[in-house]
Amino acid sequence: MPHTPTPFDAWATAYRRLLETSIEQAGLALLAQPSPAPTASPGAPVCLVFSPHPDDEALVGGLALRLRQESGWRVVNVALTFGSRLERRAERWTELQASCQVLGFDLMCAGEAPGMGLEGVRTADAAADTVLWQLAVRRIEALLDEYKPRVVICPHRLDGHSAHIATALLVEQALESSPALSPHLLQSEYWNTQLEPRLMVALSDADVGRLMLATAMHAGEVSRQPYHLRLPAWLMDSARRGAERVGGEGGTASATAYAALYGWRRRLRGAWVEMLPRVCPRSQAVGELFPG
Repeated sequence: MPHTPTPFDAWATAYRRLLETSIEQAGLALLAQPSPAPTASPGAPVCLVFSPHPDDEALVGGLALRLRQESGWRVVNVALTFGSRLERRAERWTELQASCQVLGFDLMCAGEAPGMGLEGVRTADAAADTVLWQLAVRRIEALLDEYKPRVVICPHRLDGHSAHIATALLVEQALESSPALSPHLLQSEYWNTQLEPRLMVALSDADVGRLMLATAMHAGEVSRQPYHLRLPAWLMDSARRGAERVGGEGGTASATAYAALYGWRRRLRGAWVEMLPRVCPRSQAVGELFPG
């Protein structure tokens, strides 16, 4: 059957060509040493981001970026692992430092030494409650006690990747063992959507551009898969889904082109409490959602 052109053929072609743009063509190679963001003020609220791998801090970093930029929070990215390829770990550590510099995030390694992650962050270790798993839980408990975060960000339990699922289990178990703390737990999504997101965070073009740049700092990863170039499409889809999954079925279309979705819970008096669904537009300071 011969193809009959449609008014949208040019759109599809333009999108595809954007995905074929190399880092050099986009001029990102000139930005390998981005200028650092202003230092967070003393006593600023803390947001801990528990990242299963280097690049997750950027791919799901919309909320943390807004907390950092508009509300002056201190955001600390905790690198839990550096992937399974031993020969790439040093390089990924260097790339991660550049990404966090773009985002204005502090950076620490869960393994207590630069470029060192935790071992045993796997669903099998969680199920068997191995010694490595117990050590990992204690390490996260210690970090929670040290930073006393107001917001904690980690993947949700069904995020479609074993390291992401294990990270969710690890952080939840550590929070359940820390009764003196009651931070807001924001559950991110990337490899799989969540059925009941509770927070939709609108993102500006500049926010998305910065997240793309931070992702592009992970040169080894984006050389095999252009995660940075596909990020806008993911965030546009999140805005579409969030309009009804958070705003309510049959609601009006999203007023923002880009958004990030999160689950939202808090541990109060020994039990998990689901927060009421909220949409945070660009006109609202996102930090106001998380009182101490």
